Amino acid sequence: MFRAEGEYIRVFKKDVNKYLNVQGKTDSEGRHIQCNEAKNGQIHQQWDIVYVDQWKGEPTKGELNEEYGLYVERDFHVISALDSGRYLEVINNRNMVIKTRNSQRGQVWYFDQRSLTIKTRINNQSWHIQSNGGG
Repeated sequence: MFRAEGEYIRVFKKDVNKYLNVQGKTDSEGRHIQCNEAKNGQIHQQWDIVYVDQWKGEPTKGELNEEYGLYVERDFHVISALDSGRYLEVINNRNMVIKTRNSQRGQVWYFDQRSLTIKTRINNQSWHIQSNGGG
């Protein structure tokens, strides 16, 4: 038996403290599920339970994706909080910089529901951090 405890799912058996988790901490299709002895607070042990009768379906164009906090396919700008208030812009079809506001499509962004990424209107490429955030 299992018991939902906040973001965790625990084996519900006397004197057993095992928690459901994704094997190898890897987010990949078909990855196995296992139980570990200790709750470690990492995301591979955390779960959301959504009851079928409460599922609203995926947001469509113009609707808010509450998990990501962005409206689907609705154009927006990303503006620096620095005093200059410069806009995030893609240059050379791959790098992002801050620049003074202009009418270029490289400063226009949108949230793509299918890929769950932020994309630029200039070439529809998604944001990507080099080396998965390590670069």
